[in-house]
Amino acid sequence: MSEVSALAPFKVRSFRFQWPADLATSWAFEMETLILGWYVLVETGSVVMLTVFASLQYIGTLLAPMFGVMGDRVGHRNLLCAMRGLYAALATILMTFAFMGIVTPALVLAITAVMGLVRPSDIGMRAALVAESMPADRLVGAMSIQRTTQDTARIAGALTGAGLVAALGMGPAYMAVSSFYAISVLLTLKAGSAHPPVAGAAGGSARPRDTSSEHLASEAGATTRFPQTAGSAGNESARPSPWRDLREGLAYVWNTPHLLGAMCFAFLLNLTAFPLFTGLLPYVAKEVYLSDQTTLGYLVAGASFGALLGSMALSRIGHAVRPARMGLVFGAGWYAMLLVFAHTPHAAAGIAVLILTGIVQSMGLIPMTAMLLRNSDMRYRGRVMGIRMLVLYGNLPGLLISAPLIARIGYPLTATLYCAIGLAFTLLIAVRWRVHLWRPGAPANAR
Repeated sequence: MSEVSALAPFKVRSFRFQWPADLATSWAFEMETLILGWYVLVETGSVVMLTVFASLQYIGTLLAPMFGVMGDRVGHRNLLCAMRGLYAALATILMTFAFMGIVTPALVLAITAVMGLVRPSDIGMRAALVAESMPADRLVGAMSIQRTTQDTARIAGALTGAGLVAALGMGPAYMAVSSFYAISVLLTLKAGSAHPPVAGAAGGSARPRDTSSEHLASEAGATTRFPQTAGSAGNESARPSPWRDLREGLAYVWNTPHLLGAMCFAFLLNLTAFPLFTGLLPYVAKEVYLSDQTTLGYLVAGASFGALLGSMALSRIGHAVRPARMGLVFGAGWYAMLLVFAHTPHAAAGIAVLILTGIVQSMGLIPMTAMLLRNSDMRYRGRVMGIRMLVLYGNLPGLLISAPLIARIGYPLTATLYCAIGLAFTLLIAVRWRVHLWRPGAPANAR
């Protein structure tokens, strides 16, 4: 039965096309990040420039809610196709410049900035596309399997990206990146629907109901207020406005306690955990372990292998977990493992610790994402996931603040400070939204 349950999402036709499309996109993302991050660090010799490069990948988080609006309006599949077409075009430009031998750090940062306007919204839109076609009882399992596209990509991208550059140079390596993006576009065209998930969802005339949220509010003795559309206010003739749609999405999240608590927790993780787990690994490989890009590849692959193990475990047991509570517990565990990694002096031991860290990370993030999708009104899913991607903006200040701290007090103490802050605020969030996120009977913890 566990095997049938684990593979059940593939019975949905859309998912059979979307999974390999997301896999190709994720492989290209990870190869690109590793290739360019190492290039910037070696060419400039500056951890500040490395953090600038990493930060540029998240500048589009400010636009993510509007991508959610666009997804609700034009269809999540159509939007993903356009986004992935842009990735392919930018990668082709960089590949061409690499073959011509005119790549510079400034050019890399400029292309990264353009890519960074769009890329942060990709994960949110792919999650919304999964939820559009997946039955609710398969959603946690589907999100677990979908997450394997990122985990396997980090393993393969870390190893092949470093190896291709070392063996063949940046031009041939980017030829592979461009090919993966092109494949992802073709497969995405076969996934989902060409139409918005709900007719009239953006600017419609009916006020959607989030029954799970209303039930939660009534149990907590509070009233959850939902945004009114123009139609519900009696203004049927108002023209649909993307800005009004965005305001409605923001109000919906703000006035739905379990969504607001989960968003605050996601921002905290992006501010204090992700910079240590992703953006600063090139610095750890080069300056802490005094090694090269091959060691960096092993570090990234180790973390991703652990996350893959966590995803595979959740694909089998996802139907039995309490999503919000599990997210908080394993989020705290993620900080604990990052603290251990920060004080691990040898690369081999660091890889082993990162495997365990990846397992804990995956077991925390996947249930929270599934909860956001399952406990949101379907008309708002694109906007909810757009706002979820907005909190990725926490990566930018987290990375930029870490650079001067590392220069002043070193990497281990900087990581210790980040983890201590993260653990303290995780406890605060669990207490503040205990009725909505911690109590076993809350809708956010429904199995």
